[in-house]
Amino acid sequence: MTNLCMKCLTSKKKDSGSIYGQFLLDSLTPGQGITIGNVLRRVLLGDLGGTAITAVRIAGITHEFSTIEGVREDILEIILNLKGVVLKNIDEQNKNTKFGRLKIQGPMIITANSIELPSGLELVNPNHYIATISTSNILEMELRFEYGQGYKLLDKISNEKSIDFLEIDAVFMPVQKVDFKIENISDINGDNQERLFLEVWTNGSITPKEAIYKSSNLIIHIFNDLIENKTQIEIDNSSKEGLIHSNENQINISIEELQLSVRAYNCLKRSQINSVSDLLKYSPEKLQEIKNFGQKSADEVYTALKNKLGITLT
Repeated sequence: MTNLCMKCLTSKKKDSGSIYGQFLLDSLTPGQGITIGNVLRRVLLGDLGGTAITAVRIAGITHEFSTIEGVREDILEIILNLKGVVLKNIDEQNKNTKFGRLKIQGPMIITANSIELPSGLELVNPNHYIATISTSNILEMELRFEYGQGYKLLDKISNEKSIDFLEIDAVFMPVQKVDFKIENISDINGDNQERLFLEVWTNGSITPKEAIYKSSNLIIHIFNDLIENKTQIEIDNSSKEGLIHSNENQINISIEELQLSVRAYNCLKRSQINSVSDLLKYSPEKLQEIKNFGQKSADEVYTALKNKLGITLT
């Protein structure tokens, strides 16, 4: 694979703020198209993060089945509309939980543009509908914004601990859909090659091109970690080799170092067991088969090996 390059064929932005992009990756050898397409698709859909509204506190409201006087929508409808607000995290280094406010006096049609956002966040769909106040009543709410990956389902335990906050199911994924197809072609020399057509739909908080760039970097980091782990394994193995070398020094010491009783020592010497290395060739059962070497002598040897060298016969 040479001169690998991705070209943007189409880029469209819809009124809702979502963005569509089509890209071409050519000069691939047979089989690389499906590999690259699958990896990019999984990372684009699963590993990119985003910011979303995860909870709301509405003045005078304690549960999601309430209604607000003068407001056309009930609380459940307002929560559902808030889930559709798309946010862009301008300051990607700051992923802490943030809070925003909305305070409107009616009559008024409330859109996402009415939300007072904290610094670092930007609205992608400012015209997104939230609610309608038909009287002169005031609707006041506080919103919690969190950064995450994938989904965040309603946590009843967390909801009980949150004072007056109503938890909201959140979708953090900026990429909504990914599709790809592969075409087989022949180059000027008649060799088989592949072309990968990649289609990406995002919610507008990130462009498809940026999403592919970030996903590619994530993939690179994953394999870099794999390479680093291999190096670490090699280092660990080197350490183990050093440990084995150290153990070899220990097992090559003479049995005199074990300071055994005369009987046990003489029995071992008669069997040509002169070092710990020779001793470790015997299993406990075989050791007790030595002439005049009984259970008491065997227990003495086991204790000496364990206490002096940390070796246990099995």
